[in-house]
Amino acid sequence: MARKRHSDEDILRLLREIEVHLATGKDVPSACRMAGISDATYYTWRKKFGGMGRSHLSEMKSLRQENQRLKKILAELELDKLILKESLDFLKPKA
Repeated sequence: MARKRHSDEDILRLLREIEVHLATGKDVPSACRMAGISDATYYTWRKKFGGMGRSHLSEMKSLRQENQRLKKILAELELDKLILKESLDFLKPKA
């Protein structure tokens, strides 16, 4: 069976849908079955996205992007540092 990737917005929508089913008296396995996901997926998503609104989600996305950008900058600086260190060792007179 092919795996399906859900966007963060889809995950929030499905979690809300399951919460509505739970509020009407259904149990977790049947509510998850109606949403088309497994129980384990529901609990994983609830742990990760539970209590999160759209504003928190967009903030989390922007923080992820900023973190990615900073990691890339750090990697480039580390590479530049290594290149400068090697060139300094090459230019240093050997005793």
